[in-house]
Amino acid sequence: MYNYEIFTESTADLTQELVDQLGVQVIPMEFTLDGKDYLNYPDNRQLSPKEFYDGLRNGGKSTTAQVNSERMKDAFRPVLSEGKDLLYLVFSSGLSGTWQSAQLALEDLKEEFPQRNIRFVNTLNASMGEGLMVWYAAKMREKGDSLDQVADYMEKNWESFNSWFTVDDLMFLKRGGRLSGGAAIAGTLLGIKPVLHVDQEGHLINMEKVRGRKTSLDSLARHYREHGLDKENNVVFISHGDCLEDAKYLEQQVRQAGAKEVYLGTIGPVIGAHSGPGTVALFFWGDGR
Repeated sequence: MYNYEIFTESTADLTQELVDQLGVQVIPMEFTLDGKDYLNYPDNRQLSPKEFYDGLRNGGKSTTAQVNSERMKDAFRPVLSEGKDLLYLVFSSGLSGTWQSAQLALEDLKEEFPQRNIRFVNTLNASMGEGLMVWYAAKMREKGDSLDQVADYMEKNWESFNSWFTVDDLMFLKRGGRLSGGAAIAGTLLGIKPVLHVDQEGHLINMEKVRGRKTSLDSLARHYREHGLDKENNVVFISHGDCLEDAKYLEQQVRQAGAKEVYLGTIGPVIGAHSGPGTVALFFWGDGR
């Protein structure tokens, strides 16, 4: 049995099945929908993805909150008190203040548990891109790699975890400040679908604009064909904002490009509040961001 636990937050968008399979722990993040507060658990116990995205489609407003340092410490103390060490893979510092909160928590925990090995890694990733890094970390632990070996590997190879997104509703990018109002309206009228990726600083940036939904999904598959490495041996994650059929279409495309092991999951409300219904995201091991 391993002597350290792996943590992440619900922004990793891991399904409960994967959480159980990997033996990792997930800190739920907070979100609101139409003024009501929720916690985002992997089993969606407080609000289902369908209910959340239907709320957005019907004009509902959602906001999110980062995990603060006190909640982190509350989650970690039971493990550290048991005499186990801890590895925490953290939501991108380019998209949230969670990493800054984690630094405060780490400083306090090292003073409180000086005998324990505690490592926090900034994934510079989001959604199942963060989840893919957790998957690799858990598989390394299964093989017997130490906490430091896993943490060092993640800090050295984070750029190899590729993350590509396309959104269906440009107005959500407008609300998040990633697109001007005029561009959002014009793009909607013209059927423009942006293709974005997470860059070296963990920011979500627009890489190209294509016309039509199918073309945007095909573009994601093209990036996998061009940048995916060792396709037969590496897992691919696909997450979606309540648009399963589109995710399945993308799965078919990446399988045709050589992927053997593909997992589908839903983009949770913490990410989905900013990307909107109809978002599709693709994550894989590749040749850099």
